[in-house]
Amino acid sequence: MGLYHFHLPDVGEGVAEAEVVVWHVKPGDQVKEDQSLVDVMTDKATVDMTSPVDGVVLAIHGQVGEMKPVGSVLVEIEVEGASNVTEKAGAVSAPALVYEPRATSDAAPPAPVARAESAVSSQPQRAQQPGFTSRAIGDAPLAAPATRRRAYELGIPLQFVPGTGPGGRITPDDLDVYIANPIAAAPPAAGRAPREGVAERQIIGLRRKIAQKLQDTKRRVPHIAYVEECDLTELDVLRIDLNAHRQPGQPKLTLLPFFIAALAKALPDFPHINAHFDDEKGVLKEFAAVHVGMATQTPAGLMVPVIRHAEARDIWNCASEIGRLSAAARDGTAKRDELSGSTITLTSLGPLAGIVTTPIINQPEVAIIAPNKLVERAVVQGGAVTIRKMMNISSSFDHRIVDGYDAALFVQRLKRLLERPALLFMD
Repeated sequence: MGLYHFHLPDVGEGVAEAEVVVWHVKPGDQVKEDQSLVDVMTDKATVDMTSPVDGVVLAIHGQVGEMKPVGSVLVEIEVEGASNVTEKAGAVSAPALVYEPRATSDAAPPAPVARAESAVSSQPQRAQQPGFTSRAIGDAPLAAPATRRRAYELGIPLQFVPGTGPGGRITPDDLDVYIANPIAAAPPAAGRAPREGVAERQIIGLRRKIAQKLQDTKRRVPHIAYVEECDLTELDVLRIDLNAHRQPGQPKLTLLPFFIAALAKALPDFPHINAHFDDEKGVLKEFAAVHVGMATQTPAGLMVPVIRHAEARDIWNCASEIGRLSAAARDGTAKRDELSGSTITLTSLGPLAGIVTTPIINQPEVAIIAPNKLVERAVVQGGAVTIRKMMNISSSFDHRIVDGYDAALFVQRLKRLLERPALLFMD
């Protein structure tokens, strides 16, 4: 019998470490070649690590959420035949990193303790008397300093002392009456038992990657926000007409393909917006191709699949690619190259998009565009009030690269293309 050490491989693209996300095996498990051992997450994607050998798992190294460097031992496997462990590697192996599954009990977990109903004081309750002013919990009681001091010395909470003075002020007589017949605090209303307890949840995996990246971006990138109102009545009429007459196999159009087409049309005149900024090297990379990142909410968190070469796609092809990539991101089948390489990002919450948003740039990009909710609104046109379909377009730019003037020019160009959709189809 031999010992096989499975090391975290170099997954490329300069990745030096990866996070343990999910273990698929435990010590004592029999594994076959190509069987999943563990999922690890890099800055680029989640990678399924499979066993290169048959054998029995002796130990696994790294808890869920732990960062492991490339080359470190992840799994120790007992195999038939020779070992791949050198003396040097065996000496480096740290038992402290090996963890066994905790022993579990067959006993059922204890049943939750029922919350006791709030006890009602057995002390006599005094009816509200004429002239007394009741107050809600949280309202500050009014009383003279001497009355407050006396109440403090007697340990009486003024909150529960009814006041007969002006504006509900508590007088010395009110305090005497309360001392003679104290009023118990009212119990919670029937059916409204107070909630208690705090749930703790460790932030790991994709959620932690998102948090780290957004925090780093906000720390390093000075954002400038710009919001413009657009009349999308004509665009929505066109969208509805195209959907009504689409050919078999053609996808149903949303507004997103038109936004991507507008970006592809406008960006050649603003090359420094379709770019990546390497602030460590001080280099701006301006791209000829328009690769639009599309922020997508998935069960695992926010992902950004990329519509590549948007400048070479028509509306229908763009819509098909949006549907394909969105589905792949949500079911976890998106490939690494489909989740990286965007040059500008488009983010939208659809009907939940609200009126204005302040999106965070997807570094190293220098711009992000956020369509907000499409709503019908009364608008004055030619001296008359008419109902139009209006939408605010929010945007953020890296102020180190994009001046406010250029940001405004760019968004105004998008506005013109979207409000006059025929321009999207003109060379």
